[in-house]
Amino acid sequence: MPADHAPSTDAASERESMEVDAVIVGAGPAGLSAACRLMQLAREKSRELSVVVLEKGSEVGAHILSGAVFEPRALEELFPDWRARGAPLQTEVARDRMFFFRGAEKAMEMPHWMVPKPMRNRGNYIISLGLLCRWLATQAEELGVEIFPGFPASEVLYHPDGRIRGVATGEMGRGADGARKASFEPGMELHARAVIFAEGCRGHLGKQLIAKFGLDEGREPQHYAIGIKELWRVDAAKHEPGLVVHGAGWPLAENGASGGSFLYHYGENLVSLGLITDLNYRNPHLSPFDEMQRLKHHPVFRQYLEGGERIAYGARAITKGGLRALPKMTLPNALLAGCDAGTLNFSKIKGSHTAMKSGMLAAESVFAMLANGDGALDGFEKSFRDSWLHAELRKSRNFGAALHKFGVWLGGAYNYLDQNWFGGRLPFALRDSRADHDAFLPAEKCAPIDYPKPDGKISFDKNSSVFLSATNHEEDQPAHLQLARPDDALAVNWARYAGPEARFCPAGVYEFVGGEGDDGAQPAFRINAQNCVHCKTCDIKDPGGNITWVSPEGGGGPNYAEM
Repeated sequence: MPADHAPSTDAASERESMEVDAVIVGAGPAGLSAACRLMQLAREKSRELSVVVLEKGSEVGAHILSGAVFEPRALEELFPDWRARGAPLQTEVARDRMFFFRGAEKAMEMPHWMVPKPMRNRGNYIISLGLLCRWLATQAEELGVEIFPGFPASEVLYHPDGRIRGVATGEMGRGADGARKASFEPGMELHARAVIFAEGCRGHLGKQLIAKFGLDEGREPQHYAIGIKELWRVDAAKHEPGLVVHGAGWPLAENGASGGSFLYHYGENLVSLGLITDLNYRNPHLSPFDEMQRLKHHPVFRQYLEGGERIAYGARAITKGGLRALPKMTLPNALLAGCDAGTLNFSKIKGSHTAMKSGMLAAESVFAMLANGDGALDGFEKSFRDSWLHAELRKSRNFGAALHKFGVWLGGAYNYLDQNWFGGRLPFALRDSRADHDAFLPAEKCAPIDYPKPDGKISFDKNSSVFLSATNHEEDQPAHLQLARPDDALAVNWARYAGPEARFCPAGVYEFVGGEGDDGAQPAFRINAQNCVHCKTCDIKDPGGNITWVSPEGGGGPNYAEM
């Protein structure tokens, strides 16, 4: 934790403490699955366990964002009777379509036999992942888990010998200047025999732990994308429940970037659509948000959206480096799980079932540790290597690197052969060794991009989009977007990359206000932290790693209803 965000010694001494067997940080698919599995094992073995889940959102699901086409494999293992329990999986995939977009009006549909097998979705469900997490939270509470929404874990606590002792929740009621307000409340310390960190992509405590313990030594750099999603209610005559559409190529390829698009039909005339932009793009003029707005005008998308109503918006970074970028997941008394480590299977564009399985494996190792009383989690690595999760990630280990190195056509051809003919067993090791934040070229070497103005019907601006995310933060609080080098780094970014912060953020958080003066000085830089949707893109893509995202006061951020 940056020193200027850490609680004062006086505040730390005021904190109350709570002793539990296990603390789980994050009420997403990984964290809630871990909690449920721990309590299932406790019941099976007639043991008493105290398990607490901390969630930074105002409620479970408030910060959950995903496409989402859901593979139920891990859910089947966790709750074989999930149908009888009323899990919110109602729309089964009925039809897959995949397009290569060749321009603003042109598209080529790929025949089904050419689609890589991992991207075929029969037997999967189109869902709201937020609703699934709320359901998992209900199951966890029925098993005896305590869930505390609105309480972000802001600090890792250590024993004198360096073992992890637990976590502390964030303070409430400090002003932007750091001074206590009348409403000040110190955080609480949760001391646990084991901690599972399941914060999701680019978890700020997970990031610290990976660096502190060198968990990524010998691994490829982790890679990320930003997923920008909208939820629409469309004309019933245009709605096809169970239709899954994926696309690649335009508009990203037009500007030398990679990624893909999606459009899913489910529920009561609902369409979930979005654009995933790989964060290794090189042109600093590119704006993932504006690329998404362009995408919707393509006839393949526009045909469904015309006459419809946009009802929700959100954005979230995606951890997608795969097996070779996966850090060591065990620490002294703790584990990383789900996207905090990076278990998403990029070849399937799915991370929920893999996050759930990693949480379940973590729970089994933690339970064994608690039962044995030896404080060791060494068995996790073997359990992980012996699991279907590891086998699945191994089969897709070259998928992302092939697309990054060879592009959509040649990379897609490699993946078709590797996945469909050889089952992910081609004996090649494709490396992807450049970190995403090092990918930018100087702005002067890249073509500026003139994005069209939104029409207010199909395409929209950032402000109206953020409004739909129901994002809110207490205005008078310490900054949760911290600049390590406020002056020199910003000047370098402006001079070399033309201020990319204003473009890679999908929520209008970063602004350069005013034009250049006669002396060529940069405009004033402004951070609108209230707009932050917690996507973490700035923490990933900012050149030089100048921006660090930390948890704001509990309950702040977006409030995704059914995303």
